[in-house]
Amino acid sequence: MTFIVAEIGINHNGSLKLAKELIDAARWCGADAVKFQKRTVEIVYAGQLDKPRESPWGSTNGEQKFGLELSRDDYDTINDYCRSINMPWFASAWDIPSLEFLAPYNLPYNKIASAMATYPEFVRAVGLEKKPTFLSTGMCELLQIELAASCLQVLGCDVTLMHTVSTYPANEATLNLRCIPMLKERFGLPVGYSGHESSVSPSVMAVVMGATAIERHLTIDRAMYGSDQAASLEPVGFRTMVDQIRKIPKILGDGTKKTLPEELEVAKKLRYWE
Repeated sequence: MTFIVAEIGINHNGSLKLAKELIDAARWCGADAVKFQKRTVEIVYAGQLDKPRESPWGSTNGEQKFGLELSRDDYDTINDYCRSINMPWFASAWDIPSLEFLAPYNLPYNKIASAMATYPEFVRAVGLEKKPTFLSTGMCELLQIELAASCLQVLGCDVTLMHTVSTYPANEATLNLRCIPMLKERFGLPVGYSGHESSVSPSVMAVVMGATAIERHLTIDRAMYGSDQAASLEPVGFRTMVDQIRKIPKILGDGTKKTLPEELEVAKKLRYWE
């Protein structure tokens, strides 16, 4: 069965209340897990914190970035809440201290964002945790994907590549879903799809083309403040996507050509019999 991840990311806008609403929405949609993003702001945005940027938290880039981060207490609450409703959760760390921050929760998966896939020290740190790892491939050449995937495999991780186009929102004409079977053949690994378009159908098509996992951003309202909101699905759209994906195995069938008993009854009425 296709593994479907509701990417909450930073769509919670730094609000624990909104984070829990998104977890509830993901559960209603039928997602298999929810995912957050964790950054050490001083590291990820070093040298950029004083740049002007208007946001609900102030007028600098730093105020916006700190405003989007959840605290240790927030994550403790998220961990307890997800466990209470049996919703697996994990997070993509964007630096090694963030990876260490998440370690006490003993999360079931790791995710390497496309932006981090070309940082060998970080990829190795993830690999040392030996967890099943989703490796996004946006902005990456094949050699870069090979280096990251090989490092993870050598260290004992089960790797799923995630075909990704790193634009927000992504234009459907750029999605290039034929990369899914290409990556599977090239690397001999499961391949999923992490979509940033505003529509549902590409994710369904990705599963038909062999994607074993789907990750889509989830939001309460696409018009809400936030850089990822417009590249997200609202709950009704996300649930529609899940419902359509779950029907795919039944619709595809087993590929064996056979005449159904129901067809024989129709044949008696419509076919010329000698």
